[in-house]
Amino acid sequence: MSQHSFDNEELDGYIKIDKYNTEKVDRIAAHYTDILECLGEDPKREGLVKTPERVAKALQFLTHGYDIDAAEVLRGAMFEEEYSQMVVVKDIEVYSLCEHHMLPFFGKAHIAYIPNGHIVGLSKIPRVVDIFARRLQVQERLTNEIRDCIQETLGARGVAVVMECKHMCMAMRGVQKQNSVTTTSAFTGAFQNDVTRSEFLRLITADLA
Repeated sequence: MSQHSFDNEELDGYIKIDKYNTEKVDRIAAHYTDILECLGEDPKREGLVKTPERVAKALQFLTHGYDIDAAEVLRGAMFEEEYSQMVVVKDIEVYSLCEHHMLPFFGKAHIAYIPNGHIVGLSKIPRVVDIFARRLQVQERLTNEIRDCIQETLGARGVAVVMECKHMCMAMRGVQKQNSVTTTSAFTGAFQNDVTRSEFLRLITADLA
């Protein structure tokens, strides 16, 4: 049977709980001990003794989205409401791992939906982003998964997702272009209309302060 350890950290009134499967930690850590040796390092030296365990826990945290049902999270905060205009949540921070090199990519997501009888608690939109981002990903699929989850769960009249990210597999290796940004977008329903889509794009680029 799997065992879990818990690290609790209180931050701004919220308690963050990290759960680790100790069996998986041990298995992953053993592989990273071999990896360190293959890289020419000494895994027994002081600075690296606990590195395999730390990496194993970090990887579990960075991929914990596999264990969470994003649609269930949305359904847990759905409310009947006659509001039928655009709801926009922009500048949502995104942190994920590219599945090709397991290097980070990060940036922002901008999301809108037009309700069709139901709205959802605003905090659940960024939560959905996190759930899908905390998996091995490509940005294109991540964009579509967020769109589809919101559309199918809320039955919205339309959903729009735009994501802007920097990829470390481009900045640290390969072409080594440190300032390049990748933009992806996905639309359903009403946002396939040019006028509605243009309004969304104007809102996410406007400074309303």
